Amino acid sequence: MAANRVGVLFLLLVCGVFLLAVKPEHATAKICPQYCRVAEYMICGGKKQPAACNCCFAGKGCTIYYGDGTKSVCS
Repeated sequence: MAANRVGVLFLLLVCGVFLLAVKPEHATAKICPQYCRVAEYMICGGKKQPAACNCCFAGKGCTIYYGDGTKSVCS
């Protein structure tokens, strides 16, 4: 029983290393802030859209406009 668990863990490790070696872009991760500001709206691609709470959810190139007159430009 223990040998099966070790075998499965080894297989998962080998597969993970293989994926990182073949496609290193899969190893990159985006770290998102754990806060959400209430926004009025956002503009993405020149179109006004319902607001996302931060740039992590809005996407690259979007601008989020908040009720207090500030904005976040997502890069």
